[in-house]
Amino acid sequence: MQIIDAVFVIVIIVFSAVIHEVMHGVAADKLGDPTARLQGRLTLNPIPHLDMFGSILLPVILALTNSPILFGWAKPVPYNPYNLRPGKFSEAIVAGAGPASNLAIALLGGLAIRSGFAGSLEPVLFLIVLVNVMLFLFNLVPVPPLDGSKVFEVLLPRSLAFSYSEWRARMEWNPLLGIGLVVLFIMLLGGAFGSFVYQVAHAIAGI
Repeated sequence: MQIIDAVFVIVIIVFSAVIHEVMHGVAADKLGDPTARLQGRLTLNPIPHLDMFGSILLPVILALTNSPILFGWAKPVPYNPYNLRPGKFSEAIVAGAGPASNLAIALLGGLAIRSGFAGSLEPVLFLIVLVNVMLFLFNLVPVPPLDGSKVFEVLLPRSLAFSYSEWRARMEWNPLLGIGLVVLFIMLLGGAFGSFVYQVAHAIAGI
């Protein structure tokens, strides 16, 4: 990947990850937990959200090594699940708000490309679509600390949800295990996953 392309990718990842995290906080705030708002994290200013490794170093490494997966993260927006409005889906809604924002960005980018007025901006818009499809799908992998683990739990039948919840809690107490599984996923399925993401991005953009 050329340096200029890598710069565009990194900027897109940073701002997409920031929007992702802000939407977690917005969803939590709407459901009764003001933690993110009180800590000044409901802002699109990237500075409070930047994580040196996840927002800068990792995207740089992935972009410059032509990795089949392009992703990163911002500092998690804090929320207190005990403040959320009671309900089976409250925590899943907060978790799902982040990936949903990435899907929305991808769809808007695809709509802009399909409009036919993108012109010379089409490659940049396609990068926006591609990165946000990647963030959307990757974050839905049901392995803690990814958002998909909280969404997946509420979709399981009760007989399986309890066991999965216990497993998720153990993984969250030892986040290195979860990160290890995510790294293993990338190593074993990164190429296939990357190809699938490109197919979805092309389908959204219509190119």
